[in-house]
Amino acid sequence: MQTKEFKAESKRLLDMMINSIYTHKEIFLREIISNASDAIDKLYFRSLTDTSVGMKKDDFAINISADKENGILTVSDNGIGMTEEELENNLGTIAKSGSLAFKKENELGDDVDIIGQFGVGFYSTFMVAKEVDVLTKAYGSDKAYLWKSNGVDGYTIEESEKPDGVGTTITIHLKDDTEDEKYSTYTDQYQLQSLVKKYSDYIRFPIKMEVEHTHYKEEGKEPEITKEIETLNSMTPIWKKNKNELTDEDYNNFYVEKFMDYEPPVAHIHSKNEGVATYDALLYIPARAPFDYYSKDYEKGLQLYSSGVLIMEKCADLLPDWFSFVKGVVDSEDLSLNISRELLQQDRQLKIIARNLEKSIKNELTKMLSNDRERYEKFYSVFGLQFKFGIYQSYGAASDTLKDLIMFRSSFEGKNVTLKEYVSRMKEGQDKIYYACGETVERIEMLPQLEKLKDKGYEVLYFTQDVDEFAIKVMLNYDGKNFKSISDGDLDLDTEEEKEEAKKLDEENKDMFAFMQEAISDKVKTVRLSKKLKSHPVCLSSESNITIEMEKVLNSMPQNDGQNRVKAEKALEINPGHPIFEKLRTLYSEDKDTLKDYAKLLYDQALLIEGLSIDNPVEFANLVCKLMTK
Repeated sequence: MQTKEFKAESKRLLDMMINSIYTHKEIFLREIISNASDAIDKLYFRSLTDTSVGMKKDDFAINISADKENGILTVSDNGIGMTEEELENNLGTIAKSGSLAFKKENELGDDVDIIGQFGVGFYSTFMVAKEVDVLTKAYGSDKAYLWKSNGVDGYTIEESEKPDGVGTTITIHLKDDTEDEKYSTYTDQYQLQSLVKKYSDYIRFPIKMEVEHTHYKEEGKEPEITKEIETLNSMTPIWKKNKNELTDEDYNNFYVEKFMDYEPPVAHIHSKNEGVATYDALLYIPARAPFDYYSKDYEKGLQLYSSGVLIMEKCADLLPDWFSFVKGVVDSEDLSLNISRELLQQDRQLKIIARNLEKSIKNELTKMLSNDRERYEKFYSVFGLQFKFGIYQSYGAASDTLKDLIMFRSSFEGKNVTLKEYVSRMKEGQDKIYYACGETVERIEMLPQLEKLKDKGYEVLYFTQDVDEFAIKVMLNYDGKNFKSISDGDLDLDTEEEKEEAKKLDEENKDMFAFMQEAISDKVKTVRLSKKLKSHPVCLSSESNITIEMEKVLNSMPQNDGQNRVKAEKALEINPGHPIFEKLRTLYSEDKDTLKDYAKLLYDQALLIEGLSIDNPVEFANLVCKLMTK
């Protein structure tokens, strides 16, 4: 027996695989179990055409045993085993995959799952092992061989005995515990059960282990300890089953158990895809948001599997932010088990899967909106805000996906409506989608600008969430119809005759308005006649892209320290049909000093109407008293 060197720059390559390819040490068990599953697959495949194998599917199993006292973990299978040459080729050459070669040699199609096709998984054992022994006997051979390695100095192969028949037994001598790493936990019964459940629950052959149970029969007496062989994995994932085999109860039970939610989901999406990207997916739309959903601590992502073996607990790249509430699993045989998070982000197959999933989620929500409005509105009340953030944060790129899913409260019957519904009942000749902003529906209903629009029969959308106006600004339009705030300067609601009359009146009083503007020049850009007021005396209008509502939202953000406050350009509008207008005209000709006070008061009134704070409350109070005592 002699020690042999690895055939591929072993020390450097092995170090890279152990420290770079794998993120968590615990996945070594996943890799060893996956290799065992492959070995069984090969012999099972042969048994389908070779009756001399003499084994049925139920005869195959993977066994795990642990020796806690000596720090040894053993994983064995009764699969096809390896010859001396195969040991040399598969374990002596890093990154050579026997499973991939088997698949090519037998011309197996994509419908046959062979997990370990990357060829480096076995070496992950050296993250936790100081020595690894591989005892194997190939099917059809009368000789067994023992491969040994400490992962650094190479390996040895010698002839040996394997009395329990064909297959492979891997014995892992665990490293000694350190202050930072507790390798002994990999001999703990509960840890092994947990890791199998987490990573290998859907391996299609039983994974068995002797499990110890403690029974407390009578108080004060020693507990009774029993041991029995138990199957640790469930073997058949629900997403691999046909839809007609499953009921809503089956889907809901899986969701509640898998994702630890006490409430059934609103909907599920079960899809199978073949072609450029082959995968199975089972997605869920939850009924409620996690407590941290709208916080920076929330971590989105779907569980990602490769042929039933968990690759990643939360793969964020499978979901866009606007659908981050979706939970579920994706299983693709196109993805390698042995892949880092960084490489996964660049994987072309993953990007194709992500695009397909986004379409599936959108289609499911669109169907719910059309067929079960009550259920959709309940869902939307929980997660709809995320759609608006999605449009805004993507600078409008997500508009095509989300524009028909967002909803707003409307002046029409006081109900939630979609943009599509709003446009479908626009008045003849109307080319604008009108909206109003406010903290609540009740506050919006009090806005002076709303009165004339409603009087003329126009529907108005109520924007009560901070992100609403920001979202529609980046959308630009819907179905070719531009959005128009009722606080914008000119809503273009008047007839030609009314426009001419307003123009004439504006010209006649331009000097008065200029005088009033001078009195509050640091507050408004202009003072003018209003074309949108009906019974109220004054209102404010926006004169720039930063609207009054945007000013309010941006200045309320925590990161705004007061030194960089945003300021919208405003216009103070006076209602020519209100008695105050005649009072202002009289003051302009008889008492300009008092007119200045009126200008300041009217501006402060308009601020209060908009839900904005008054710049100088003391001055406001003094002016009111001054005018009351005149």
